[in-house]
Amino acid sequence: VQLQASGGGLVQAGDSLRLSCAASGRTFSSFAMGWFRQAPGKDREFVAAISWTGSIKYYADSVKGRFTISRDNAKKTVYLQMNSLKSEDTAVYYCAADEATVPKKVELEYDYWGQGTLVTVSS
Repeated sequence: VQLQASGGGLVQAGDSLRLSCAASGRTFSSFAMGWFRQAPGKDREFVAAISWTGSIKYYADSVKGRFTISRDNAKKTVYLQMNSLKSEDTAVYYCAADEATVPKKVELEYDYWGQGTLVTVSS
């Protein structure tokens, strides 16, 4: 499966942004999906994940209550709605797909990765 992330940009602290990740290729609905991010000089970290049905969602503590992951299997797209953005949310955001029904928080569990989209939050 090929993944294309989009929606990044430059915003101010407190603003909102919605990232999208469009999938092509194999059956999208059979994959759990995740969002990860990598800030400058730091390791890539887990942000959010969603099961193939959308019924199970996990979030990193740092984004819980501010970010929402969702998916539209008909459109083969997963979204990350980011509200109340902070400067520490600045990072390249990656979407990933895992051939599993239950979402994971560990990047090594994911089989396919998108190219990343840059989110910059100015304070």
